[in-house]
Amino acid sequence: MEKFEMRVGGLDCAGCASKLQKSIEEIPHVANANVDFLSKKVKLGYEDYNYDDILGLVEAAARKHNCHLEEEEEQSSIGFAHHLKFRLLRYTLGFILYGLNFSPMFAGTSLMALLSFAVFGYDVIFNSLKSFLKKDFFNENFLMTLAGTAATLTGMADEAVLVMAFFQIGEFFQDMAVEKSRKSIAGLMDLKAESATRIVDGVMEQIDPSVVQIGDLLVVKPGEKVPLDGIVMEGSSQLDLSSLLGESVPRMIGATEEILSGAVNLTGTLMVQVTKAYEDSTVSKILELVENASSKKSSTERFITKFARIYTPIIVVLAILLMTIPTLIMPADYRQWIYRGIVFLLVACPCALHLSVPLSFFSGVGRASKNGILIKGSTYLQTLSEVGIAVFDKTGTLTKGNFKVVETAGHPNTLAMAAALEQYSTHPIAKSILDAYPEPLVATEVEEIPGHGLKGVVEGEEILVGNSRLMEKYGIKAQYKGAKTAVHVAKNGGYQGYILIADEVKADSGAAIAMLKQLGIRTVMMTGDRTEVARELADELGIDEVYSELLPNQKVQTLEALYGKYPHQKIAFTGDGINDAPVLTRCDVGIAMGGIGSDAAIEAADAVIMTDELSKLATAIKISKSTIRTVRQNIYMVLALKFIVLILAVFGMSDILWAVLADTGVTLLAVLNSIRKQSQY
Repeated sequence: MEKFEMRVGGLDCAGCASKLQKSIEEIPHVANANVDFLSKKVKLGYEDYNYDDILGLVEAAARKHNCHLEEEEEQSSIGFAHHLKFRLLRYTLGFILYGLNFSPMFAGTSLMALLSFAVFGYDVIFNSLKSFLKKDFFNENFLMTLAGTAATLTGMADEAVLVMAFFQIGEFFQDMAVEKSRKSIAGLMDLKAESATRIVDGVMEQIDPSVVQIGDLLVVKPGEKVPLDGIVMEGSSQLDLSSLLGESVPRMIGATEEILSGAVNLTGTLMVQVTKAYEDSTVSKILELVENASSKKSSTERFITKFARIYTPIIVVLAILLMTIPTLIMPADYRQWIYRGIVFLLVACPCALHLSVPLSFFSGVGRASKNGILIKGSTYLQTLSEVGIAVFDKTGTLTKGNFKVVETAGHPNTLAMAAALEQYSTHPIAKSILDAYPEPLVATEVEEIPGHGLKGVVEGEEILVGNSRLMEKYGIKAQYKGAKTAVHVAKNGGYQGYILIADEVKADSGAAIAMLKQLGIRTVMMTGDRTEVARELADELGIDEVYSELLPNQKVQTLEALYGKYPHQKIAFTGDGINDAPVLTRCDVGIAMGGIGSDAAIEAADAVIMTDELSKLATAIKISKSTIRTVRQNIYMVLALKFIVLILAVFGMSDILWAVLADTGVTLLAVLNSIRKQSQY
């Protein structure tokens, strides 16, 4: 399967994008296609064509809909600003000519009105003629030209000017609103560093980040973006992670710590050793996810597209019947019925739905990204709003995935004796003991007893450090029987005490569970850990159900059982490890913890929490619910207002100006509602 992606120029509305996508989908051997009005891009997968052939076929489809393909983004922000200024100058000239129509010099003529109509709408008229020649009769341009012509022929040239002026001004504000939304997403794309400073034999050179190799040394100066993921070898600094993770407070970083591409270095110079190639770096993954998010349409978007394909022909037939049947009965009144039919057609245009629904999802994905949550498409954003059960892995998701000494009992020297032996072990538990007692005593004759622990001599005393089986082996009675992992210590055959080790719970795990419960979501934990440990953590956090001692394949089986137990619920699973990839793929929406999550988990997931904060899951669900509310508001508002004006049109109680208001005006309202500032999460 080959992939094709290119920018589309001349794409005027979301309805046009939908028609172009349908034409491209009809090209033989095109497996999938997406034309996104918001990003002005076409993406498709194809087989059995070379690139030049598919380029020609897609270009032909674009020309059919008055569009063209562009190699590069020709309309920059500056170009867009110039375009808006030109439109403002044109509208000013149009209103001046319209005003002259009422001066004594031109009284009794419609010359200035016709010139004003041409100035306001020459581009609309030109595009409508091209549409007419291509037998595309039901786009906005053709309908507006038809309305203006009808108004002029029925002796209302002044009204024709106002119709076109109002339409163009509505389009002007609509374009500004959409551009604002594009810029909010484009801000995320500013994560990428334009160059990297590499050190080779002590000499610094500026190169493109894409050619940097794993293991290369980079210098990142204050004010620069970090170009690739790596490890800090020298230096310390504060990092601005607001664009990357949604964190407003700078984070301190120093030697041996991991650093992510896309962060902004604020204070000190850093020497960074690259650990990931450019295409695998954090910033590349983010850009890929954001760019591709709009290609995965939600069920609501797909419904609106299908609805418009059925709705538009029905409206056209009704408009024709409104024009013809009364005219046959009352021939003398043919002008008013033709006029009513044209008003009916204008009101019925579905562009408001075509544009506002995907724009609402686009804005929702953008808001989530600014909160450090990457959602891979609007379909997953909609599914998040419907989640009734949240399932979690334990280690690395609810907990930090690292052991910590939480309690020491018995002789005061218990921890010191354990550290003396554990310094010779590489086990994670040994590290946690050394973190708690970083300057251990000297031990000799240290011997590892596999599956049990360690034996050695400290200050002339024989010391045993290990699990309860080690104590039993030497006939010593262990004195802790709880759920936590215990390291027992004995000296010269006598029990000295124990050290309790636990995986550290993330600071916001409890708050995350509480937030989800407030949203009415049931919580479940699935883990491979021991039952006692899992139940203790579940009780601490308030998790509703626990499934423990599970192998990776058993997690999928347990998920299937949950679907059987709760057949009408959508299930979200949050995990971080490679063993979570199968269940992340199986659930309705999979969420990976991106900061420490494995590449396999992030690849399999439908959303990524870049900050590793579990509470962001509740934030994502709140954003999704807010987005769906906005989508529904727009659908109800658009259909209700259009229906009212349609009924008024049938009875001659609305004119063309009302029709334009019910079309362009309602579209503008829906667009503004889609991109309005949402509450903070």
